Amino acid sequence: MTVPTREEIVAQLAEILHEVAGVVPATVTEEKSLVEELDVDSLAMAEVVVVAEERFGIALPEEEMKDMRTVLDIVIRVEKQLAS
Repeated sequence: MTVPTREEIVAQLAEILHEVAGVVPATVTEEKSLVEELDVDSLAMAEVVVVAEERFGIALPEEEMKDMRTVLDIVIRVEKQLAS
C-alpha cells in the first residue's frame, strides 16, 4: 500500500467530515478549526476518528482526540500512524 500524500489525506478527511457531520468538502482545509469553523461536535468527532481509522487502516489513540482541534492536527496523526 502506498502512503497517501498530505493532500490525499486532507481530501479523504473532507469526505469523512462530509459523511459524518455534513461539512461541505470544499470548505475543509488544513488550518480550519474542527469545532469553531467546521461545526464538528464531540460526538461527530469521535465518529470521524473511527471512520478515519477504518479508511486509513490505522489506530488513533483516543486520549489524543481532545488535542485534535484543526484538520491539520488529524492529518499529522494520520501521517504519523501511516509512517510507523
